[in-house]
Amino acid sequence: MRIAMVSEHASPLAALGGPDAGGQNVYVARLAGLLAERGHEVTVYTRRDDPVSPDRVPLPSGAVVEHVRAGPPRVLPKDDLFAHMPAFGAHLARAWRTWRPDVVHAHFWMSGAAALAGARDLGVPVVQTYHALGTVKRRHQGVADTSPPERREVERRIGAACARVLATCSDEVRELGLMGIPPERCSVVPCGVDTDHFAARGRISLSPARRARYRLLTVGRLVPRKGVDVALQALRRVPDAELVVAGGPPADGLARDPEAQRLLELARRLRVADRLVLLGCVPHEDVPALIRSADVVLCTPAYEPFGIVPLEAMACGVPVVATDVGGHRDTVAHGGTGLLVPPGRPTVLGDAVRELLECPERLDAYGRAGRRRAVTRYTWQRVADGVEHVYDRVVLPAPVPSGAPR
Repeated sequence: MRIAMVSEHASPLAALGGPDAGGQNVYVARLAGLLAERGHEVTVYTRRDDPVSPDRVPLPSGAVVEHVRAGPPRVLPKDDLFAHMPAFGAHLARAWRTWRPDVVHAHFWMSGAAALAGARDLGVPVVQTYHALGTVKRRHQGVADTSPPERREVERRIGAACARVLATCSDEVRELGLMGIPPERCSVVPCGVDTDHFAARGRISLSPARRARYRLLTVGRLVPRKGVDVALQALRRVPDAELVVAGGPPADGLARDPEAQRLLELARRLRVADRLVLLGCVPHEDVPALIRSADVVLCTPAYEPFGIVPLEAMACGVPVVATDVGGHRDTVAHGGTGLLVPPGRPTVLGDAVRELLECPERLDAYGRAGRRRAVTRYTWQRVADGVEHVYDRVVLPAPVPSGAPR
């Protein structure tokens, strides 16, 4: 099958950790790679954001990344990219007249607009994965939401026009229904985790005898919506714990990072600065060992379209305490692999963490159950199986020539 993936701002080649580089980049990279390894012909189209990269970059898997000239060849905030989607769509239309895909998979709403424009005259089915919804972002960020004003209406139109919406969690299907996109137009296929890289090997029960303090860990982009400030406030309820924060710029850039400085100032006001450790970005290869060093991984965003970090922690055999939002509701088994707590409630979060730390048997049981859940439900191979099934559903059989055997 010829598969075109459109990911206008999230390139599979991007370095992770920046404000616009995260789970979507991982999803596109892993899915494209696996599908190529299964024998599909996969091209990922992403916007050119520098003047020197080759037009086409082959990946080791056999997939190809094509850089599309749409707007100035420099890094732009993703919320500024919508004006360049007509040019992106026109490029796709030209490219697909020569290399006609069997199916197009659009990632994020702007990619959906460009993909539908490119496929319009070719009759190629478009599968849409939003990764995040404008209605949810506006609800939680209010006037701080920098999305283009057209976003919510464009997302609704994409959902009505595409062949299938591929949602990543059941909460997203509910949100889409509120937008007028019925559940029967949606399929749910979650994101995945590399259970070989994120493994429980070397994981042992972490107790006060092993170190002076318990270790609580957050991993992810250093942006306000991730709720690290809530975890920091909760630290007051767990006086024998430290909070380690992995994410953001390199360690030598933290002094210039607004969110890092905001967290440091908050820690000083809360009198927990001696128990806050900001690591900056951590290389991908070092993240599993860091997760395994933690007693509990905290995932505390105000909202989360899916959330990869709980899967990474579970795959490493580490219990998770996460906010009861978005994809966390599907991935974290409350009372089984960790705990779900209301968002924005640091006292509740702190009490839940403290009670969990006081019960080593629960910590161990949650860790073992988390590993089992990750390897049975959330491997990338299972994700690729689900996505292939959606593609097969929307791709019409090729017409049989007159006189040919049927």
